[in-house]
Amino acid sequence: AMQTLSKSFPGWVFFCCCCCLPLLLTSSLPLKGASTAHHACRLRKINFQQPYIRNRTYTLAKMVHASDKDTDNRLIGQQLYVNIKENNRCYLMKRVVEIVVKDVLLTEVKNQYPYVEEVAQFLASLTSELSKCKFSGNREHIEKNLKQMKNKMEQLGENGKIKAIGELDLLFDYLENACTDIPKKGGNKEKN
Repeated sequence: AMQTLSKSFPGWVFFCCCCCLPLLLTSSLPLKGASTAHHACRLRKINFQQPYIRNRTYTLAKMVHASDKDTDNRLIGQQLYVNIKENNRCYLMKRVVEIVVKDVLLTEVKNQYPYVEEVAQFLASLTSELSKCKFSGNREHIEKNLKQMKNKMEQLGENGKIKAIGELDLLFDYLENACTDIPKKGGNKEKN
């Protein structure tokens, strides 16, 4: 067996040098200086296709939405995307999720409704996956839109938390759309 291996060894070396090396050299490695932020702002579609967590999120949102008396305001919606380029939407939604998890789901409400902790853990795991997701360009509009959302939530007081939980289904969908779809080049601005 050793003789056969030693006789074919030069053939294997030739094969690897001529066939495998060019494949390795032309593989899709990032170019030096190329931004990897774009790839860091992607989630796998399968994260959102788990029926169990989708059902828990939508059930919780529907249950709490019924007790939301404020029909004039919305926290999660197209207003978040005003003046935000499409390639920054995943970063923006990551930040929105972080706010909702920290300022809403991990507060005293986690003991008031079922599934809150499960949904919070799921959302936190997604923001963890997006930890290297950064914005590109100007951060001013992102911060302005986040501040408006936070201010609205604070102005609504306790109902702001109820509204945020009641809109978890929207948050789930917006995060999925922003972070699993490939942004178009140029990223058009959205207008309300």
